[in-house]
Amino acid sequence: MFEATTYIQRRTQLMQSLKEGVVLLLGNEESPMNYTENQYSFRQDSNFLYYCGIDQPMLALVMDVETGDTILFGNELTLIETVWMGPQPSLQEQAAKVGVTEVQNYDLLPELLASIRQQGRSIHYTPPYRMENSIKLTQWLHTPLVELSQQASVKLIQGIAAQRSIKTAAELAELERAVNITRAMHIAVMKQAKPGMNEAHLAGVATGIAIAGGGNLAYPVILTTRGHILHNHVHSHFLSEGQLVLADIGAETASHYAGDITRTFPVSKTFTQQQREIYQLVLEVQMAAIATLRPGVLYVDVHMQVARQITEGLKAIGLMHGDTDEAVAAGAPALFFPHGLGHLQGLDVHDMEDLGEHHTGYRPGLERSQLFGYKYLRFGKELEAGMVLTVEPGVYFNPPLIDSWQKEGRFSEFIHYHKLAPYRDFTGVRLEDNILITADGHQVIGDPIPKTIAEVEGLRE
Repeated sequence: MFEATTYIQRRTQLMQSLKEGVVLLLGNEESPMNYTENQYSFRQDSNFLYYCGIDQPMLALVMDVETGDTILFGNELTLIETVWMGPQPSLQEQAAKVGVTEVQNYDLLPELLASIRQQGRSIHYTPPYRMENSIKLTQWLHTPLVELSQQASVKLIQGIAAQRSIKTAAELAELERAVNITRAMHIAVMKQAKPGMNEAHLAGVATGIAIAGGGNLAYPVILTTRGHILHNHVHSHFLSEGQLVLADIGAETASHYAGDITRTFPVSKTFTQQQREIYQLVLEVQMAAIATLRPGVLYVDVHMQVARQITEGLKAIGLMHGDTDEAVAAGAPALFFPHGLGHLQGLDVHDMEDLGEHHTGYRPGLERSQLFGYKYLRFGKELEAGMVLTVEPGVYFNPPLIDSWQKEGRFSEFIHYHKLAPYRDFTGVRLEDNILITADGHQVIGDPIPKTIAEVEGLRE
């Protein structure tokens, strides 16, 4: 939680951007795993956290744009709840810490919203992603469930996105803390991995360090010897000599700011020559991409630069051929690089994805590509000082995808399919760092995490 003035300033700026109506920000509820009292770890809504900062369930914030009044809705703990949870600060006390003076019972919220609707005033809300909040909005606003997202306030989304995209010094300190905890997770995993060990053991090591850092995981652990499966959350395989381990892991601080780092390392003490070639290509591509980052640069252009450099690198190895620009324009490198270069990062690991990437990552006149691979670029617009985003290129060899494209004869003018057989068991390499855009360039967030071949092999000794 930041100072009260931080939340007051954020709310004031948001209301000034809207001009009229009322803002409704719903916090999240507890979510049962398999019965009511056995719940998933609670995670507050990030927009609610940004403007209110109180990290507990069953809260809502209402901001009257025209009067400037702000009301926190929630319920005090009952005596029985205190028996199970222990004494907690009152809602009034917590509200005071974030600069809110008026607190009302949660049960009064529907009545207030009904009155606002009767007055013909706008109620600005964000697209709901939890079913509990969708049901509430459907009942309170008399809006069909299927129409909730379409009727969410574009003005509110734009106002939030404009604020949350630019990180303050206090936010950057939290992000650096998250990345440094993440760094400890990666170094421990790289040091402890050995042949015969189960992937789940290493996933547990990473998870334990995240929790010991005072927060939790920023997202489910990806730690796998099947790195060509981009979001592989299965940890059932055992490490063997000659394999690669891809670890995409990140810690979330107690205030919920996220780290998101990927490293790839050999199960053996050193990379094989084949692994070394692909790894060095990805490393050079990533470092070149980071070097270009500064305000005003279109991130989609950086993604396309990466696609060209990967194509050139694979041509040098003998896996691709033909005109590089034509191959990139057609989408051929997506066989080996089938995802976007990166995304915004902050309170969410994919920051503000709930608001819609067409609002947060693109703009009018800059539309998302519909080509395979390129369409998974979550952020494509101009970089601005204060933005934080990931840079995470990769090269993968996915046998089902290769077989499908080869059978179709897809991009045979650019891809040497007959030379891919030795790579069918290669899996993949991805490298990822978290970058702050500064006034005159960029800065890699956090303490350095081993990344060069020599650094990684040094940890594997």
